[in-house]
Amino acid sequence: MLRKEYFEYVILALRERVGVGTMNRIQLDKMAASSIAPLAAVFLLGAAALAADQRVNEMLALQQSATGADRRAQAEIDILADETQEAVSEYRVRLQELDRIRRYNDNLQRTIDDQDREKASLTRQIDEFGGLEQGIVPLLMDMINDLERFIELDVPFQIEQRRGQVTRLRDLMDRADISIAEKYRNVMGAYQDEASIGRNMEAYTGELEIGGVARQVDFLRVGRLLLAYQTPDREKMGYWNMRAGEWRELDSSYRGPLTIGLRMARRLVPPDILTLPIAAPEGGRT
Repeated sequence: MLRKEYFEYVILALRERVGVGTMNRIQLDKMAASSIAPLAAVFLLGAAALAADQRVNEMLALQQSATGADRRAQAEIDILADETQEAVSEYRVRLQELDRIRRYNDNLQRTIDDQDREKASLTRQIDEFGGLEQGIVPLLMDMINDLERFIELDVPFQIEQRRGQVTRLRDLMDRADISIAEKYRNVMGAYQDEASIGRNMEAYTGELEIGGVARQVDFLRVGRLLLAYQTPDREKMGYWNMRAGEWRELDSSYRGPLTIGLRMARRLVPPDILTLPIAAPEGGRT
């Protein structure tokens, strides 16, 4: 149909150029046919090219469509990969938390087991405490009595303070608000204080009756070996005789050693060797 219309169009064009009267129909048809052949070839080539272009465009469109689909698919894959990586990371974090919780629970269980054992031990000790207390209280009372006898037989230094300590211990034993452990600790503390006295020197001020008159004197104690005194004017001095159980005066030759001894006990001078009236062992002499 297209070719026929084109053919008629060519004939009309030839008539306009050469005139209608000069050529008949046959001549015009021949001229049109000779003109149409090349034009038809060109037309066919153009149509083929057009069809080829159309095909190429379709292929390009199809390729672009496929490329777009690939990109969308890749984007979805990337999103899924990111979500998978996040899920894996979260899973690993939860595993670590679970491991820490499991280890904590294991340690907590061991602690609870140990507390249960301690509770059972305390319960057993409480059950046994009644009988233990019945044996400890008489023992502590005997220890206080022995301490009192020891103080009365000992060198009479700080005698009032030491007697007061015994009185406080007896009062402590009668108090219901003090535990048996605290009572035991106080009694043992008093014994330790008495034991430490034999390893030090002490200087203190007190009153002493000299010649029937109470006078203030400076006492010097050297362990339990010596208890001596000296008046502030350094005129009178003496020592406690353990065998006789009384005070005895010293001559002036001990004035210097006693003065230095008092200063040594007060840490006013460095330690030194002194000549003091130390009682000799039994069977010897002072």
